[in-house]
Amino acid sequence: MSRRGRAEHRQVLRARIVLCAADGQCNADIARALGVVVDTVRKWRKRFCREGLPGLADRPRSGRPRVFPATVVAEVKALACELPAEAEAPLARWSCPELAREAVARGVCERVSTSTVRRWLAADAIKPWQHRSWIFPRDPYFAVKAARVLDLYARVWEGEPLGENDFVLSADEKPGVQARYRKHKPLPTGLGRPMRVESEYTRGGTLAYLAAYDVHRARVLGRCEPTTGIAPFSRLVDQVMTSEPYASARRVFWVVDNGASHRNWAAAARMNDAFSNAHMIHLPVHASWLNQVEIYFSAVQRKALTPDDFFDLDEVEQRLLSFQSRYNTTASPFGWTFTRHDLNQLLARIGHHDRHAPQPLAA
Repeated sequence: MSRRGRAEHRQVLRARIVLCAADGQCNADIARALGVVVDTVRKWRKRFCREGLPGLADRPRSGRPRVFPATVVAEVKALACELPAEAEAPLARWSCPELAREAVARGVCERVSTSTVRRWLAADAIKPWQHRSWIFPRDPYFAVKAARVLDLYARVWEGEPLGENDFVLSADEKPGVQARYRKHKPLPTGLGRPMRVESEYTRGGTLAYLAAYDVHRARVLGRCEPTTGIAPFSRLVDQVMTSEPYASARRVFWVVDNGASHRNWAAAARMNDAFSNAHMIHLPVHASWLNQVEIYFSAVQRKALTPDDFFDLDEVEQRLLSFQSRYNTTASPFGWTFTRHDLNQLLARIGHHDRHAPQPLAA
């Protein structure tokens, strides 16, 4: 203990007192050698004699008397968990200074500092100044539709496992990809300096990137179009369904959201009429987060389009298709872990917030 490099100084000092005593030194000599008073030496020799090594630890202390009772702390935390509108405060979110002022105005306490309020909230990880966007499920058949898609991701359809000649594609469009030409060329990364990108640019138009992502093979087939719509999406379907292995597949399931290009039963019938082995599976409304191609689109945005500096739309198209080819050579399927059980838990939690519109669970 006396030689430990990271031990507290007080622990090292107490250990040295005991070692000096073991060498036969008297209290006065130990105090003089270690620069402490004799009473300190006497105290720790007596503690060690009675209790051994545990006696060299500090005794439990009550600490400084509590300034604020527990009820005040609880009321401030409860206030932080209310919306400011409920308190008729002209605020969108609470901050620690605002909570301190509101607590005093309500008579919860006479005065309290901002740092004290911050410490109380930190104890329970309450952060009313943060917010996240979310949306309640609107589709009365949300659970049923979402469960079908989750089953396909798990290679199951209507209770039966998919065969080797069955494929699951996740498809969507990424509209509004801009060709922005910077006034000055970006400067590359340097020693202690990140890449620098000019903020001024000239617009060179927009295009849409349409892609179908093979969920279990991690392969992307995509194309660029001037805009989105039924015709561009149909051309993507033609491109995919006329290439192998999808042209000769037993079944190809297309997981899509409710965008205008592929909405409702009419789009499903149109696809099946053109290709009898293609089946369109719609996600529930406001459930694009269950569409795996969105994960691929996020990678496109982060790795290929940000920061952007394209002279024209041809350069944008070349970048997108080149990234697609590069992705197909190195990608592996996403580690999708969201299952029916997770879906039921999510809907149960949402039901606690919206008791008037309970959601049915996935079978």
